[in-house]
Amino acid sequence: MGKYEFVNVKISKLVGAKSEEHRKIIQEYAAKGYRYVGFIPTEISDAGKIKCMDLVFELDKQH
Repeated sequence: MGKYEFVNVKISKLVGAKSEEHRKIIQEYAAKGYRYVGFIPTEISDAGKIKCMDLVFELDKQH
């Protein structure tokens, strides 16, 4: 089992589903040796739209 990092990403009303912030974050963590493993919605609107999510990254114990 490795070390996990959680990065919170807020989806703004203006950007909506077209957000690209997650791509930059995933690239940054990959450069540090982390592996992207998934996301967890942390805030959902009444209509079911994801407003915030945690990106989950794993780093092997070897690092």
